[in-house]
Amino acid sequence: MSHSSITSQQIEHLAKLSRLELSEQDIEQYKADLGRILEHVSAIQSLDLSDVEGMARPHQSTNRLDPDEPTPPLEQACLLGLAPAVEGHFIAVPKVLDEGSA
Repeated sequence: MSHSSITSQQIEHLAKLSRLELSEQDIEQYKADLGRILEHVSAIQSLDLSDVEGMARPHQSTNRLDPDEPTPPLEQACLLGLAPAVEGHFIAVPKVLDEGSA
């Protein structure tokens, strides 16, 4: 697929779905960029990968799970020192409910 098969209307539609405002220059630039991306995808799709085993990621990885061992809690002064905001001896949190809301 060449970028000439992508229309300005398609780019405008994508911009609308993405809630983007694009100038005519932006539209032409994204039209060319998207065309190159689609050409690359097309080149990859044309490869014969029938003898390639599928994989979830390109490298081996192992989840590291440390043992769950209880430790003493942080001292109150240390904990309050780590908080972004405090009110007296408490961590201040933003109000998320109006008065009287359940």
